[in-house]
Amino acid sequence: MEKIQTIEQELEATKLAYLMTAQISQFKSGYLAKTAHELRSPLSSLMGLHQLILGDLCEDTQEEKEFLQQGFEAAKKLVAIIDRIVTISKIDYGKIELTIETVCLNDILEEVSELTEFQAINYNYKIELKQPETKIFIQADKARLTQVLTTLVDTALNLIEDGKIIITSQLNEREDSATLLIDIPCSFRQWEKEQEDLQTSDLTLASLKKWNENLQLSPRMTLILCQTLSAKMGGDLTLLDISPQSKPETLTRLQYLIPLVRLS
Repeated sequence: MEKIQTIEQELEATKLAYLMTAQISQFKSGYLAKTAHELRSPLSSLMGLHQLILGDLCEDTQEEKEFLQQGFEAAKKLVAIIDRIVTISKIDYGKIELTIETVCLNDILEEVSELTEFQAINYNYKIELKQPETKIFIQADKARLTQVLTTLVDTALNLIEDGKIIITSQLNEREDSATLLIDIPCSFRQWEKEQEDLQTSDLTLASLKKWNENLQLSPRMTLILCQTLSAKMGGDLTLLDISPQSKPETLTRLQYLIPLVRLS
């Protein structure tokens, strides 16, 4: 009887391990597909651009040089995007180690506020920081956490058209975590945007420059990378739609649960 119970427990553990592996495999497959799409769009657009040049469709040599320069600038941005994806992938697979230590969340948020203040002023938006008087100490890689939060706020500033971003930190002792809330006046769908292709039909230098200026990681891919890095630090980053019923698709929340440190 005891042997049967042992076998049943082992079968249950095996089943659980299989389900977890299947879920991880599904996530990795989706991650790979999204990454491929993120890179394919600008690459295809650059190929179309050079096809125009090779087809002698430029009006003169000067315009050809300007097209090439814009193509070069786009290629540099694409390399920067690839570098970010590769870095997060290396961290995810343990090729780059994180420095997990006890850090003060209040200080990190103050730094994030300072780093994003200039961009917020440029957009004529406000970032409101709400923190308790009590210091909150967490387990995290300080540099990487600062990078994640700064990236999320920067992305949010590009999505909103009005209002202000509210960042709130809370102590959640019952669950041994700190809760970080970033409320953003934009729709949930805006976070699902993917890379846009460059339309090579009727392409002009002005439209190329505009596309080049907007070439960056899509909000969707940015969120996925930040979620991946957050999970490696033991945190949980989720995107929620908290729009009131009277005004649907007007407010989203980034909810970040971070492991808490209890100091004696």
